[in-house]
Amino acid sequence: MFLPVMIWYVIFTYWPMFGVVIAFEKFNAVKGIWGSEWVGLRNFRQIFSDPYLIRILKNTFLLNIYGLLFGFPMPILLALCFNEVRNMVFKKITQTLSYLPYFISTVIVCGFALTFLSPSTGVVNIILNKFGIESIYFLQEPGYFRSIYVFLGIWQGMGFSAIIYIAALSGISPELYEAAKIDGANRWKQLCYITFPSLIPTITIMLILNMGSMLSADVSKIILLYNPTTYETADVLNTYVYRQGLLGTNYSYATAIGLFQGIVAFILVFGANLFSKKVSETSLW
Repeated sequence: MFLPVMIWYVIFTYWPMFGVVIAFEKFNAVKGIWGSEWVGLRNFRQIFSDPYLIRILKNTFLLNIYGLLFGFPMPILLALCFNEVRNMVFKKITQTLSYLPYFISTVIVCGFALTFLSPSTGVVNIILNKFGIESIYFLQEPGYFRSIYVFLGIWQGMGFSAIIYIAALSGISPELYEAAKIDGANRWKQLCYITFPSLIPTITIMLILNMGSMLSADVSKIILLYNPTTYETADVLNTYVYRQGLLGTNYSYATAIGLFQGIVAFILVFGANLFSKKVSETSLW
């Protein structure tokens, strides 16, 4: 049973990693990986001299910081709310409804956003017009892009991300709650002194793993939402790699950016794990 999985990973995950060598070449599709000219670190030097580097790094970090500040706590709060619901029928229905957006295609989610935020027929602008406020071109204004992107990410992923916290909550011994009731602890005190502290190890692990995606973004969502007028805040490393590699056929430079992205992600995860190990007993390794 394990052999097919291992073969799949070798073919589709580990074998393609050898392609990272083109980051050190001036890749020519005709000559192939092994026949292309070797240029050493030239592509990496180009990254640090790229006039767009500061902008795309800033946008990438800000999108992820906003997502971490507003999106990371939401699954935890949702899981805590589900844990307090005693009506099992209502609990199962609401849990199912919260999971559904995760399985909706990103194209459809972005279609919802375009429809709701349309300056002429969008529900949001219709409501604003009712109060005498002029229509806002949300998707043409750079200042609104980050909020829209983060909100869509929270709405789509909050319920599914809560599953791991719900699983952690199910592992808490009922005897702890029974002992707390005997001691006169109400629901709020049980939440503060039993439920939430029991989630701390899981929260720590998830936070460490999230550090690895601080230089990543949902490229398909951004491509579907952004346009040249919002490049100022919407252009990130992933979209820049997309334009350089797939649209500009500059495969070596795009690969170098991707490798740089991976190295920074590893450093962030390693640093977060080291910090967690020093201040607590929870870590990835």
